[in-house]
Amino acid sequence: MQIWDHLSWLRMIKRTVKKILKATGFELRRINVNHKFEPERKFEPEKEDRFKWMRNLNIRTVLDIGANTGQFAGEIHAIAPEAAIYSFEPLRDCYDLLVEKMSAVPKFRAFDCALGSEASEIDMHRSEFPPSSSILRMGALHKRAFPFTSKEVLEKVAIKRLDDVTGDLDLAENILIKIDVQGFEDRVIAGGPKTIQIAKLLIVETSFESLYDDQPLFDTIYETVKRMGFAYHGNFSQLSNPIDGNILQADAIFIKS
Repeated sequence: MQIWDHLSWLRMIKRTVKKILKATGFELRRINVNHKFEPERKFEPEKEDRFKWMRNLNIRTVLDIGANTGQFAGEIHAIAPEAAIYSFEPLRDCYDLLVEKMSAVPKFRAFDCALGSEASEIDMHRSEFPPSSSILRMGALHKRAFPFTSKEVLEKVAIKRLDDVTGDLDLAENILIKIDVQGFEDRVIAGGPKTIQIAKLLIVETSFESLYDDQPLFDTIYETVKRMGFAYHGNFSQLSNPIDGNILQADAIFIKS
């Protein structure tokens, strides 16, 4: 067989093999053995690196305002195990569960009160879904988006000022203040300017639409803490409306400039 006949035979075999592979859903391609593979492109940190940015801030004190049953307290203890945690929760049954959950943490202390701009006693709107409870009355949008939260009863709670409470606490640097009080965030800030001024990190629940009557929205909180020397650094988490996916709230991160 002459060489050009041999090449024609090989090309015919190649075409036949390609047709068979194509009919079965496969494709024959040439591989460049000299190709250098690029390193994997990552857009998200590994699980163990997700909170490295917070560990780098060397947090030693956490003020957990609106603690509920200790969801955030437990999470932050895992991130910063050496930090002292002071949690504030006015609903008595939630407070009891909080204390029980955190009982093994030696640097933990709980306070059964709400925080606001003035010391007083007030009727709190306790939702059948406790994390949605607020000193403010729940709005129509909240009830439409989350109908399982709509039933409520009034429960009397004590309110104290953050600056009054922290005056007796040992606040080691650096301080993280988390505020999640269902629309009452601006009152908490108004009652604790001295404490907030010395914090390194704030995580504040902010809303983009009114979920409670007379609550501040994101822009108000942002401008308030910006004037106190904090810069916005994105969101710790956020909440969407299950009806249409619209973003309703975010736990906004602010770091001292």
